[in-house]
Amino acid sequence: MGHRPDEAFAIRGPLSARARMLSAAVVPAVILVTWFALTSGASPFVQPDFLPSPTGTLKGFFELYFDYQLLSAIKTSAIRILIAFGLSAAVALPLGIAMGAFTPIQSALDPVFAPLRYMPITAFIPLLILWFGIYEQQKIAFLFLGTFVFLLPVVVTAVKSVPEELVQTALTLGAGRWQVIRTVLIPHAMPEIFDSFRVMNAIAWTYVILAEMVNSREGIGYTMRLAETHHKPAWAFAGLAVIAVIGLATDWAIRFSSRLLFRWREAT
Repeated sequence: MGHRPDEAFAIRGPLSARARMLSAAVVPAVILVTWFALTSGASPFVQPDFLPSPTGTLKGFFELYFDYQLLSAIKTSAIRILIAFGLSAAVALPLGIAMGAFTPIQSALDPVFAPLRYMPITAFIPLLILWFGIYEQQKIAFLFLGTFVFLLPVVVTAVKSVPEELVQTALTLGAGRWQVIRTVLIPHAMPEIFDSFRVMNAIAWTYVILAEMVNSREGIGYTMRLAETHHKPAWAFAGLAVIAVIGLATDWAIRFSSRLLFRWREAT
């Protein structure tokens, strides 16, 4: 049985799978049809130099794929993101757990790390160039910084949000401080931390474009810069579409992994 319009638009109201799929397809379809209408035909309303047509964007994609090694560029960017994100997690996880578990540590380190969240990461590019040069280390450092400043407070918040009664119960049963951290705080906080990886993934694919604008000869950011130097808007749109697809695919992979790793959470 379908929902009446007033029921469908109820606050946090349920939506059937069919209605969900239909509503998700409407807006993209309208945008695509409008895009075709504005850019296609003998006399397009919008010139290709300003907004390429969908077919022109598809042609640009194949040009990048066959002539400019698009797959290799994607691989290079993905490796940079994986390395930077791995380093970010290796630092943020233990540091955030310590800050969330021990108030003195959080009190001592908050004045150092809290302001970083409000600083534009792009402003660090000149400093990172000064410290790491203009090659691979600078790009990894930029991506590390861009993800670390967002991941650390998430870890701290996730650890501090563990119900106090769980901690006290473990202490009452004789668990030591490190045992409470290992058996209570970390397992309870990990689902929320893992979910935050979806946001970190989006941030990383956003920042990799900026990182690869500096003296890069490979990567998706360099491919996007080719669109500017060759005055090819279709290449830029094709690159944006590729990044969007990659972002959606990796986001789905993280969500799927979360369901596999934390099945107990859905049962509670």
